[in-house]
Amino acid sequence: MGNQKDISMKDVVYEKDTNKRDKMYNEYVKQVTPKHNCLLNVIKAFLVGGAICVLGQFLINWYGTMGLKEKDAALFSTISLIAISVILTGLNIYPRIAKFAGAGTVVPITGFANSIAASAVDYKAEGQVFGIGCKIFTIAGPVILYGIFSSWVLGVIYWVMKMF
Repeated sequence: MGNQKDISMKDVVYEKDTNKRDKMYNEYVKQVTPKHNCLLNVIKAFLVGGAICVLGQFLINWYGTMGLKEKDAALFSTISLIAISVILTGLNIYPRIAKFAGAGTVVPITGFANSIAASAVDYKAEGQVFGIGCKIFTIAGPVILYGIFSSWVLGVIYWVMKMF
């Protein structure tokens, strides 16, 4: 079988001995699988996710200085974060940030807005109706569905527990 660097997918495919082929395939997978530094990924996610949250808090405070009540300022902050996310997705900047930060951009509301906007960008070549209209909720649809369903289940559990 040789060194890991000697293994190619072609070698694996043409190997007749199934045991040897399985071992070669496992070595090939180890060879081509990217290595990640977990601690570095966590730090990047924390910093970028934290920066998004700091931006959100800044917007809440800024809208508050304009005379908005706290709930209204929070609403406008959320709308602003969604708008910023959609604009950055359209300019192909948000995907680069997401590649760098990983889950740091997925967890906040900006990640959800990005998933919807990215679907629209990806399918715009197929047209307004069959592209954007049909595919825009490809990623966001299941999130909405299971979010509503889990809220309903938790609401029923809460209602039953309040009865006792």
